[in-house]
Amino acid sequence: MAQFVRNLVEKTPALVNAAVTYSKPPLATFWYYAKVELVPPTPAEIPRAIQSLKKIVNSAQTGSFKQLTVKEKSETKVSAGSCFL
Repeated sequence: MAQFVRNLVEKTPALVNAAVTYSKPPLATFWYYAKVELVPPTPAEIPRAIQSLKKIVNSAQTGSFKQLTVKEKSETKVSAGSCFL
């Protein structure tokens, strides 16, 4: 048991250094995009998001969403999804 602990203590700094070295590039990429994408909406964007949600609710109530093209559906999903992030 003592030998196991000694080996663990000896190898820990090398493992930590390897983990830090390996994770730096992905974390840098994550922080780069997080600063841009995870910003809260500005006051100018809120009315546009509300209009988009009203449009989605109205189409759900009337059933008009069944007549939309794939492109129109994807546009409304993206605009509605952006207000929830």
